[in-house]
Amino acid sequence: MPSPDVHILSAASALPGPAVDNAALTRRFGMDALWEQWVNVFIGTKTRHLALDLESGVIRSSLTDLAEEAARKALAAAGLGPEDVDAVVLGTATPDQLMPATVNMVADRLGINGVRTFQLQSGCSGAVQALDVARQILLSGTGRTVLVLGGDVIARFYDVTVDLRKAAPAELVNFVLFGDAAGAAVISTNPAPGSAVVRSLFTRLVGLGREPGAVLEWFGPVDRDAERPAATEDYKAIEAHVPTMTEEVLHELLDTTGWKEDEVDLLLPPQLSGRMTRLITERLALPDARDISCVDEAGNCGNAIVFLQLERALAALEAEQRAVGISIESSKWIKAGFALEGTRRETAP
Repeated sequence: MPSPDVHILSAASALPGPAVDNAALTRRFGMDALWEQWVNVFIGTKTRHLALDLESGVIRSSLTDLAEEAARKALAAAGLGPEDVDAVVLGTATPDQLMPATVNMVADRLGINGVRTFQLQSGCSGAVQALDVARQILLSGTGRTVLVLGGDVIARFYDVTVDLRKAAPAELVNFVLFGDAAGAAVISTNPAPGSAVVRSLFTRLVGLGREPGAVLEWFGPVDRDAERPAATEDYKAIEAHVPTMTEEVLHELLDTTGWKEDEVDLLLPPQLSGRMTRLITERLALPDARDISCVDEAGNCGNAIVFLQLERALAALEAEQRAVGISIESSKWIKAGFALEGTRRETAP
């Protein structure tokens, strides 16, 4: 008996607070106009949304807050309620607490109970890993509808008192590269008008012997006063490896689906920074593909970014149009990708 098709019925996102532009960061950290110009040109991200107040350093939104908001939007867009959900899967690098799991706190707020829940600890590709776990649940026949969540509140690792003029490059880049957000998608074996069929999806660890490209620390009572920075990013390594890995993912997706390069209508590229994403898109050179990108305005918001892209892609994807999405996790190097095909937006009369 053939496996059922898996459909993405809806996707939604939640962003905290107003957009923070590079001029605001420049003023807050006492940097000069040359620094702002460096951010504009080298990073290429114009704005981001932060879950903390830049002036006071107080966190205004938790990951639970943002994921709950995105989940409610996604369920409403799918025309479903908490009682329709058979499992909940969350991908994040920054849970609110080590315990209880953030996924369970979100489920509790939504009124979801008596179902399986999973929380995956990963960088950006955790969103695709969460989609993969949800898809396997559906293909096994043990569930019909799964709520998939992804998000990060990276601003928790900000020290708003730091002197950026003295910060090492591996630490400095985090203050301009990232934003905070959460996203959600409802996937099901029950098709619906305007849903997208998952034609291919994979994630793969490829970090054997490679140094981590990004590190987020957890500090306990014993080492909370440690001098090592809470967050570091090897941006040079990311620049060197991610474009090549992105090409590899694209070719694997095309090989798996049998699609040709000129048959791809939408491209959801890795959302590292405005500049990097543009360079990667140009390198892939898909002749007829429209780029679905949001990193310029939202920043690199980790596990939320794929859902921000999906939200836009589902609104644009017409029947029989094809989309490919690519996500690269640089902390220990994971390649991830998915291929979608659009369906009719209205049922035939």
